[in-house]
Formats: sequence, structure tokens, C-alpha cells
Amino acid sequence: MSEHAPHQKIALVTGANKGIGRAVAERLAALGLTVLIGARDPQRGEEVAAALRAAGGDAHAVTLDVTDQAAAQAAANRVEERFGHLDVLINNAGITGSGQVSPEDAYDQVPSSIDLNMVRTVFETNVFGVIAVTNAMLPLLRRSPAPRVVNVSSHAASLTLTSDPDGPVAALMPSAAYTPSKSALSALTVQYANELRKDGILVNAAAPGFVDTDSNNHTGHLTPAQGAAVVVRLATLGADGPTAGFFSEDGPLPW
Repeated sequence: MSEHAPHQKIALVTGANKGIGRAVAERLAALGLTVLIGARDPQRGEEVAAALRAAGGDAHAVTLDVTDQAAAQAAANRVEERFGHLDVLINNAGITGSGQVSPEDAYDQVPSSIDLNMVRTVFETNVFGVIAVTNAMLPLLRRSPAPRVVNVSSHAASLTLTSDPDGPVAALMPSAAYTPSKSALSALTVQYANELRKDGILVNAAAPGFVDTDSNNHTGHLTPAQGAAVVVRLATLGADGPTAGFFSEDGPLPW
């Protein structure tokens, strides 16, 4: 690439082999970004990348287990070798900890009887994995003229909403794993945003809504494409966009 060539925007989406992550990747590719499909399983990642290429997009698979810090750094090294920079990081990879059940039915997450190992496992992906991947990719993001980081969260992360017995998420079972992991992700989002604000790196959290995915056994009422909309919007913010915010497609959410 010559120094006079236009800047090609590169986006990495973790957990992009299915669900919301795949829908985000598809939309970003349709917008003309080069999309890196982060997936633990190389074959699944390559299948999605091939599907996006067949649809006219520019997509490449990147093997990435967010719970493995060395793997995160290795992925960053591959991105650097091939593209030299990163413009958008979507921290989408996440687990419920309860397998394929709807959040309303996650009885194994009730605080008084939870297995601590489940809490550790969920935080390993949903919180520590975000730190590992973000820190590995930050040097590449700093080379972008308009770097954006989006952490994919949940309405359940909101302490305001979850503490209201008559609120919109009152049906959720009390959780000592998934829900607190997303609240911790909110705190992380704000702290990264505060550190990186002076560098022009906008960092926000997105709540896609109750989307039909494997993680809730397809009980959600929104399509992955509908859930992806707010994530894509935050990934493509202009220079005057917000940072340290928490948004659904309907607008700002309370912490």
C-alpha cells in the first residue's frame, strides 16, 4: 500500500462465528470495512469469512481464544503483519455460564447456591478476556485516525434496571455470574474510556437487546441483525461521538 492510498478501515470482531458477532461482522463488511472474524475454532471462523467474501465483503478469519492472553497477543501480531493497524475493536465474545438456557431460567446462577468455578469461568471470558484482547490490540488502534472500541454488554448490566422489582428486566433470575460480569464490563468500559479519551479513542458499551441466539436457546425476539445495529452504530461513530457511554438501539441506558 502506498502512503497515498486511502486508509482502509480494519475491524476485529471477537466471537464472530455466530449470533450477534456474525451479524455485526456482516454489517461492517457491507459498509466497506475489512472485517477480521475472531473465533476460537479456525474452521468456523473461516466459514464465516468465506461467506462474507462470497457476499462481496473483505473478510479474514483470525483464530482467537479471548481467555488465552498469548493467543490474544499472537492475533495482534498477525493483524500487525498483514494490515499494520486496527480501526475498530468489537469485544463481542461472551458466555452465559449456564449453557443454552434463557436468562430467565438460569437457576444455577442464583447467588446463594452458585458454584464459584462458574463465576470464575464467566469472568474469564466476559471481563478478563476483554482486558487481554483490548490491551493486545491497543498499539494497533493507536495507529488509526479514528479508533473505536465497543464492548457488547446487556441490559442486565444496568444496576438501575436490575434493582427495580417492577422494571423491564424483573423477570431475570438473580445471577452471581453472567449479570455481574456485564456490570463489571460497564466499569471497565468507563475506565478505558477515561484513560483513552485524550487519544481520541472512543470506548462504549452496547446492549443489543433480547436477541435470538444460541446462548438463550433461541428464545429472543430480536434478530441478530437487529441486535447488531447499536453495535455497528457505536463502531462507526464520528469524531464528535460519545465515549464512556452505555447504549441500546433506543438510546442511552442507565448504569
